[in-house]
Amino acid sequence: MTPNTEFRAGAIAPMECLKAGWATIKDRYWLFLGITLVAMLIGGAVPIVVIGPMMCGLYLCLFAKMRGEQVQFDQLFKGFDYFVPGLVAAAIQTVPILILVIAADAIYFVFMFAIMPHDRYSRGQAPPPVFFLGLIVFVLFVMIVSLTIHTLFLFAYPLIVDRKLSGWDAIKTSYRAAVKNIGGIVGLILLNVGLGIVGVICCYVGVFFVMPVSFAAYAVAYRQVFPEVSQNFASPPPPPGNWAA
Repeated sequence: MTPNTEFRAGAIAPMECLKAGWATIKDRYWLFLGITLVAMLIGGAVPIVVIGPMMCGLYLCLFAKMRGEQVQFDQLFKGFDYFVPGLVAAAIQTVPILILVIAADAIYFVFMFAIMPHDRYSRGQAPPPVFFLGLIVFVLFVMIVSLTIHTLFLFAYPLIVDRKLSGWDAIKTSYRAAVKNIGGIVGLILLNVGLGIVGVICCYVGVFFVMPVSFAAYAVAYRQVFPEVSQNFASPPPPPGNWAA
């Protein structure tokens, strides 16, 4: 059977996603906090290789909660049922960032080495202003590249578990859907970044407490763009948004 990859365009309302995400998990918040922290810790321990299955497991738990099903902690590890597609999706998202960061890092340090004073009389002086300008440009470059990839491939892991797509097909479908919903996705990401900043201000540990809400909001956004497969796609969808494939 060919997976249904139809989606709605212009369907994401950022603030509604955030509110609905919180409403989804608030009665099991501590469970989802634990699930999210373990997913991030294990996924970060073995980058690329394990992050895909962990994200798949996290979205499996979120979708089950959205359907009103009972969620258990061990459901997180069912993400390993999607190990290969999750690995492919993670590699496609992560490897380009690593290559670009390494290349930019090399260029940055060569540039800094070229402009820094090398004689013994100037070594105690403060770095020239261009040093700080270069650092700012480097950080902004990494942030923009990471944000762009995160935006375009936001739906990759949900598509793997919800539509049973391969890693490559999930990446392609996520890209098409993201382009048609770019304003809503960027707005939602910025809202979550704002929450993260508030969390950092709250002794940094607060950032961990907002992570489950952020992922739940992304799951709600996905469902606004990709309704349940059992829905009748022939009937008119609720506004706003248009169908695309």
